[in-house]
Parts: sequence; structure tokens; C-alpha cells
Amino acid sequence: MGFVQVIEYETSHAPEVESLLDEWCARTAGERTATHTVLARDHQRPEHYVSIVEFPSYEEAMRNNTLPATSEFAHRMEELCDSPPRFVDLDVVRDVEL
Repeated sequence: MGFVQVIEYETSHAPEVESLLDEWCARTAGERTATHTVLARDHQRPEHYVSIVEFPSYEEAMRNNTLPATSEFAHRMEELCDSPPRFVDLDVVRDVEL
């Protein structure tokens, strides 16, 4: 049914993170397996962010993680975070448009 990866992180470098995301999207065009992403900022804690990334399957997410641009992105992302990012891997069990 699908797979979602949730990445929570704290950063005081939000513009640099967004630029890094744009760069990753450009570099992985035509080869990435991620199909949709949402980036959200905590209303109460403005330096806390949550990124939700959708994939067709767990296997496709793991394939996406092996792309050289993804590895470089992850390394550079860690440098921009104020603490280590937290990753949560989720199998989609229900998907309903509201």
C-alpha cells in the first residue's frame, strides 16, 4: 500500500535546509523513488521540523537511500541540524482523502 518515512529534526539553519532539499530534488530527478514530500514546522517550537516522505514501498525507499545524492544530502543535513535527526519508518495501512 505504500511506505512513509518521517524525519524529525531541529535546526537554526532553515533556509540552508530548504536549499539543500531543492538541490537534492534537482540532482535526483528521474532516479529518485520518493513520490511526495511534506515539510512542516512546529507552530510552538519554530526550530522543530518534520519531513514526511512517501514511497511506493519499503524496498523503493531503501533503493532511494542508496543514491549517491541521497547519501550526500544526509551527511550535509546532519551538519545543519542542531541535534541528530530522528527517523521513523512506517508501512501505510490506510490512506484516505478527506
